[in-house]
Amino acid sequence: MMETTDYCFSFFRKPIQNIEPIRAVGIVDVYRYIIGHYAQPQTEALRLMLSSSEAKRYKATHFDYCTFSGLFRKRNEKELIMHSGLMCLDFDHVDNIGELKQQLLNHEYFDTELLFVSPSGNGLKWIIPVDLKGWEHSRYFKAVANCIKATGLPLVDMSGSDVARSCFLSYDPQAYINHKYKDDVEENIFRPRLGECPF
Repeated sequence: MMETTDYCFSFFRKPIQNIEPIRAVGIVDVYRYIIGHYAQPQTEALRLMLSSSEAKRYKATHFDYCTFSGLFRKRNEKELIMHSGLMCLDFDHVDNIGELKQQLLNHEYFDTELLFVSPSGNGLKWIIPVDLKGWEHSRYFKAVANCIKATGLPLVDMSGSDVARSCFLSYDPQAYINHKYKDDVEENIFRPRLGECPF
């Protein structure tokens, strides 16, 4: 049986200007949020928008988000309480979502904790476990990005090198979660950590 690491990171309510987290969450919490109805109306509305500037404004004000790489007092590198042991790799403007999804799930170097389609519908958010071994997050992220590039995959959005980088949570009923979480997912409850469940 695979050992489940209890990753812990911060969850924030919209809009993006809100930099104070509402609670700490884990992989299963976010998976349930993504496959649930919580972000469905705004995800569908965003994907109908033709203007990129309008879509950018809408995304910033209508989507809850989290900082997969850490637990924070406030969303700022200097306010990091602890690193989560996770990295969020963002692939934008993907031509074939299904093909890239399979390539990431079958990657020889990195395991997948969570994988879901971005709010825009044309990108993927890939959450992988990392062991920094004393490295700074930004340096380790760049090394991971270079490794991914060397294996022939699309370029990673380098903004993820910021440990406090926010990741908007979309609606994706086909999101992938590592099968080691199967029992937790089937419990069908949120396990609150800090404060009440915000949903």
